[in-house]
Amino acid sequence: MRMTQSEDIRVAVSTVILTLRRTAEGPAVLSLPLVLRTREPFAGQWALPGGWLTATESPVDAAARTLAETTGLAPSYLEQLYAFGAVDRSPTRVVSIVYWALLRQDDVTTQSAAHRAAGHNPENVRWFDIDELPELAFDHDRIVEYALWRLRNKVGYSRVAQGFLPAEFTLAELREAYESILGRALDPANFRRQVEAAGTLLPTDRFRTGSHRPARLYRDNTDIELADRGPLRPEETSIR
Repeated sequence: MRMTQSEDIRVAVSTVILTLRRTAEGPAVLSLPLVLRTREPFAGQWALPGGWLTATESPVDAAARTLAETTGLAPSYLEQLYAFGAVDRSPTRVVSIVYWALLRQDDVTTQSAAHRAAGHNPENVRWFDIDELPELAFDHDRIVEYALWRLRNKVGYSRVAQGFLPAEFTLAELREAYESILGRALDPANFRRQVEAAGTLLPTDRFRTGSHRPARLYRDNTDIELADRGPLRPEETSIR
């Protein structure tokens, strides 16, 4: 007997959460959290955070819920990435609606600490640098690859890189974010000219001092969104 469509197919949500991890040894690197699966299929392998979509919530609400449940994180930028539905992507028929998110490193620290303070200590959640990812469950390797491609394309025509930075930052810090995303060095003078011409930054009257010449601090021009969502409403993309 042929099964009904609802018996044949399940819908899941997954999220690629990206942050820039700064180290004392070198430049910032893109990192993301993974969850170690404890049951089949793919028990013992790492996977993206996610879970099932329920009948009473939207996909973006499900993404936010599963992120909170597995990692305690609340991203500053969340957008639907793609729907992955290859017939052979899972032993059972599962379509995954995938979101990608940007999170500032200080927010990662604060939110993770609050999650632990509330009695949650997810031992099966771990952060990995992008260039040191293990083999992932399902088709999550492909999903991460697509998210990085999407990010590197968006950085050329939106202010999405600012989603990694604090409220105020120097141009050198912004350039470092671009370089980490693109994986290549940028000429400082050309970068300054292009950023200032784009109108996405507003200079402040404050400077960062240190061993070098004081550097002016900038902030986002919030009249310009992180990325263009076209005709979609905010609740459909959760761009904040």
